[in-house]
Amino acid sequence: MSDSTRSDQTKHIIVNAAGPQPMVLPHHIMTPKTFADIPLAAPIQRALSERNYEIPSPIQAQSIPFLLEGRDLLGCAQTGTGKTAAFSLPILHALHTRPGKRRPKQARVLVLTPTRELATQVGKSLEAYGTHLDTRHALVFGGVGQRPQVQSMRKGTDVLVACPGRLLDLIEQGYVDLSAVEFFVLDEVDRMLDMGFLKDVNRIVSMLPSKRQSLFFSATLAPSIVELAHNILRDPETVTIAPETTTAEKVEQTVRFVKRDHKRLMLVDTLKSQPKGELTIVFGRTKYGCDKLSRLLNKNGITSEAIHGNRSQPQRDKTLDRFRSGKLPVLVATDVAARGVDVKAVTLVINFDLPKEPEAYVHRIGRTGRAGETGHAVTYCTEDEMKELRAVEKQIKQSIPVDTDHEWHAPDLAADYQNRRPTQPAKKKTASGTGNRRRRRRRPASRS
Repeated sequence: MSDSTRSDQTKHIIVNAAGPQPMVLPHHIMTPKTFADIPLAAPIQRALSERNYEIPSPIQAQSIPFLLEGRDLLGCAQTGTGKTAAFSLPILHALHTRPGKRRPKQARVLVLTPTRELATQVGKSLEAYGTHLDTRHALVFGGVGQRPQVQSMRKGTDVLVACPGRLLDLIEQGYVDLSAVEFFVLDEVDRMLDMGFLKDVNRIVSMLPSKRQSLFFSATLAPSIVELAHNILRDPETVTIAPETTTAEKVEQTVRFVKRDHKRLMLVDTLKSQPKGELTIVFGRTKYGCDKLSRLLNKNGITSEAIHGNRSQPQRDKTLDRFRSGKLPVLVATDVAARGVDVKAVTLVINFDLPKEPEAYVHRIGRTGRAGETGHAVTYCTEDEMKELRAVEKQIKQSIPVDTDHEWHAPDLAADYQNRRPTQPAKKKTASGTGNRRRRRRRPASRS
């Protein structure tokens, strides 16, 4: 799965490939209907079977054949549709069928993610899919001591999953060498750019060998992402499963207009009425605000914890483990901390604060309705957040249905907003709108 000299006669066949030869797939395998149709190594098929993976998601079915052929790829699909497996499976197949010697400080695969949580999620997926393979992976991210990470790279690894900041730190200290990377994955590219990592990404790419296979995966495709892909990818396939910045199809969306002073009361009232055993994520805008909300909920008998960048990695891992197990029914989170939270049982997402960047709305509500399940996303809008709501609706190109069936409804705010809406509100149903992502000024993020 290396860069290659490609045939002019067909876009899907590789000839004269540099390095180890990738697969040349028959036409019928280019559109697999089951995982059994995909020529993955037997140990990988066994792991998929043990996890009852039978039918690949659209992003998997369309991406994996190209990746097995050695193509560079720019993939766009909604959050929660299986992008991690889409790149993990063909890479693990390549590592198994073309084994190489591990060398100190080096890795054959580099997966770059914007957050620690996403890096951890990718690591768990690699472990699950490669459970019957003799492959190793290492995690490198900030918020924890670097010594275990340095030790994990001392003898080399097969797959290195890293966040840009800590990775550059270890490279500068001489603990990591990227000169042997054969496969480069940039996951959640849109969030990477939103967090201000473009400069770091370009630095890392400059250290990679020119002969490599590069994969970009994102939930949205903004012009800036396409431009970055043009500069880094070579003759890539572009797989777009859902239109850019679409919202998850199986998530019912509603907006509640509420006075600022009633917002917290409505949150408590909503969460107290949630059925026992269901999981909820509440999104706040700031770290301090999330802590304050969590304390309020616990004071009112609603078990919750906050997760954000100021909490240590062990604390965040412990909180997420409790949330996944159902012992913690409510997670209060910032946008950055929640990226990479993959919990299929989340039935409700509450946007307590509307995001400043409308793109974040898509990723927030993507925390529910995952893996084919249905979910509900409720957005609170006060007199101070009309502008943010309008930006979100412009982003997704649809009007979010208004929920008036609650005691905190502010009809004057709803009427004021409705009078300024460019289009009439949609009927209350599962939303599946689309839109084009508009770039906003990025705020630099601390290194993860």
